[in-house]
Order: sequence, then structure tokens, then C-alpha cells
Amino acid sequence: MGIFNQLFGNKNEDTDPSGKELPWIPLRSVDMLEEIKEKSGSRTQVIFKHSTRCGISRMALRMFESEKLSAGLPADFYFLDLLAHRNISDEIARKFGVTHQSPQLIVIRNGEVVAHTSHGAIAELSLEKYV
Repeated sequence: MGIFNQLFGNKNEDTDPSGKELPWIPLRSVDMLEEIKEKSGSRTQVIFKHSTRCGISRMALRMFESEKLSAGLPADFYFLDLLAHRNISDEIARKFGVTHQSPQLIVIRNGEVVAHTSHGAIAELSLEKYV
């Protein structure tokens, strides 16, 4: 986050229009991937890979936040800023066997990817059946 966003706020803050906090967990280290894999044994883990320079990615993120996150599904939601952490995306591809795309949604259950999709299909994924 830039200094101006820290001082004056950001229109992309992690809050929805209702004022409730969105449940994003920032994915900022490769080490977190093992934690995600372990936690997926008892709770669904969801990774949203987002390119902050891409309009399609921004649109997919907004749709996901309004349709899926606001539903209060029992899962942990991780947000990966691809421009800041491309190395983590590369490790996700290696560890979970999912080819890199952006934007991309990856659903992990019991240590395995049970669903993944990208671009406009993110909004169409029935996330409810994986939680």
C-alpha cells in the first residue's frame, strides 16, 4: 500500500459497501502455502490471485467480493497480489499442480485442489458445494 493510500484511504480498501470487513487473508509468503494445505483438512481454503493492473482481474474481484464473500461461507479466503508476489503464484503452480492464470480462483480441500477457474468463470463457480 502506498503512502497516499495509508494517509487518505483507498477506494479498493478491504471493506464492502455495507461497512463490514471482508475476510481476506493477505498471502505474502511461500511458507503460508503449507499452512493453507494443512488447514484445508478441516476447513476449505480459497486463494484469489489478482493482478492490480488488470481491468478484467479487478472486475472479477469485485464480482467475487459482492457475490461470494458477502455470503459468509465457512472458508478461509486468501488474497494474492500477483505483481508483488509472483514467486508465490509460481509455487502454487508447483505445489498444487495448477497452471498460473490471472485472475484465478483456487479452492483447496484436504490438501488437494478441488476446483479452480479464471477470468469471468470465477463468478460462475458454485463455491458453496466445496465448503
